[in-house]
Amino acid sequence: MDPRERKQILGEWGVRDPNAREAHESARLQRDLEGSPVQGKRIRFRARNFQPSVDGYVVSLGGPLPYMQRLSDIDRLTAELEQRLQSDWCELAAGHTTARQGFARAWSRRVERYGYDELNGLIDRHNTYFPAEARLPMDVRRRDYVLVNGKPYRRPHVGAAWALERFPAELELARAAGAATTAGSGAQAAHRGAAAATSR
Repeated sequence: MDPRERKQILGEWGVRDPNAREAHESARLQRDLEGSPVQGKRIRFRARNFQPSVDGYVVSLGGPLPYMQRLSDIDRLTAELEQRLQSDWCELAAGHTTARQGFARAWSRRVERYGYDELNGLIDRHNTYFPAEARLPMDVRRRDYVLVNGKPYRRPHVGAAWALERFPAELELARAAGAATTAGSGAQAAHRGAAAATSR
């Protein structure tokens, strides 16, 4: 900006007269308003390209929507199930020294007895209702709903095959995982002990 123009704008001598450009723009605006039904009236502001959504409104009132809570429950129950499986996997391996086949049979039978119904029920409800609840748009090229974070929205069921994929019926793998877990727990305990001694 020209320093002289800035000085005129910020001067202390009051409001200055309009310059030639401002006078021209004001005259053009007056011509445009001639005969307009809104001349001299206050116009209410209207936001464009904005449509408040029901889910956004409900969330703002306090709390997650049903599909959000359901996904949180699915993630929580899945994590808890994986923790139990890993603990039992390592514990069973610790009782088998060299009997690989015995471990494989015992572990396969054990994972069959786990309770998967509650988690699978939540997954079924998610797969059925999520597109409507989340207003998921369609992808015409895929002829399916759009991906969510790069993945299909559908969640697979959990069961014995799912458990064995994550925790195979292989003795060496289970024993190695158990040793790593024990070493990690020991290191954490040592760290906590050292921190407690330092704070005294």
